[in-house]
Amino acid sequence: MRSSVRKFSEEVLAPVAPIIDRDAEFSWDTAKELSKINAWGIQLPEKYGGADLDSISYSITIEEISRICASTGLTVTVHNSVGAYPIYKWGSEEQKEKFLPDLASGNKITGFTWTEPNAGSDASGIECLAVEDGDDFVLNGSKIFVTNGAIASVLVVGTRFKKENGEEGMTALLVEKDMEGYEIGTKEDKLGMRGNPTTSLYFNNVRVPKENVLGKISDGFKIAMQTLDVGRIGIAAQALGIAQAAYEHAVEYSKGRIQFRKPISNFQGVSFKLAEMATNIDAARLLVYRAAYLKDNRERFTKESAMCKYYASKIARKATQEALQVHGGYGYMKDLPVERYYRDVKVTEIYEGTSEIMKLIIAQQILRGNI
Repeated sequence: MRSSVRKFSEEVLAPVAPIIDRDAEFSWDTAKELSKINAWGIQLPEKYGGADLDSISYSITIEEISRICASTGLTVTVHNSVGAYPIYKWGSEEQKEKFLPDLASGNKITGFTWTEPNAGSDASGIECLAVEDGDDFVLNGSKIFVTNGAIASVLVVGTRFKKENGEEGMTALLVEKDMEGYEIGTKEDKLGMRGNPTTSLYFNNVRVPKENVLGKISDGFKIAMQTLDVGRIGIAAQALGIAQAAYEHAVEYSKGRIQFRKPISNFQGVSFKLAEMATNIDAARLLVYRAAYLKDNRERFTKESAMCKYYASKIARKATQEALQVHGGYGYMKDLPVERYYRDVKVTEIYEGTSEIMKLIIAQQILRGNI
């Protein structure tokens, strides 16, 4: 699995990765190439056109894509883990047949949006409201920092709802791009992950038919929390791929850079950095695989997904920092990809739950007896 995705990434993604970053543009040509390895339907069943792979294979795929182009890795993991996954897990058969074949093929891109101007880490604070009106819900509100926002044809949207009988709660709606009143905001100008088109979204009296409610009407918060457990494994794998790339570049550069008439890898100050990077990356990889294994075996993995996301993003940020330090002044230049890794990795400590929220989740799980 690793060798095949690595070969694809090095041949197809490596030539365009710096261009995607420089131009801050999503590449539809690259998206078509990714469909050839079934990257858009990694874990969807074959009946919908997916590859039906296990979660460790999924993690390896995201790691290897992100090792070459983190922006592309982000698009792919969000599409799979928090977009297609909840539709497959909680969707009706009609919803699956309508959406999943196009998502598995990459003909359509999906994602998940919960964050709002007044609701980030406070997931219960969302203000988007869908009011029942006959056979529809009329959706109003806005979302921010929507990964895949500019390119998604359908999104899993978290919102409050209010029924005609007075019932209220949180729900998840499948909102389609061509629905009247659906407006895409300006693409964000970001530090890193520049090839992923992150935007705000505005819903102005968008009529969403009731058949687009995902799962039970009142299951929105549960769906969101369980979906994010899955999504965090993908983000951890993405961080892992960036860390691996930075580490590999640091090793090769240190063996070729001569100072004081010897390679800088001969100096303990440099070699110890490499040793620490290698150890941390291996530890993070095993945490990712453990969470993936528990998911596939239908065991609890909330704590483990938070752990792998927290640790992988933390050590990845440190690995890119140390790799840049090993490169010295050359690492600061755009001629080499190390500065891109340094910019890309930081957001892995922020999205799908900040590192602080990860520690909160881990602590809560421990104190509830999940030791």
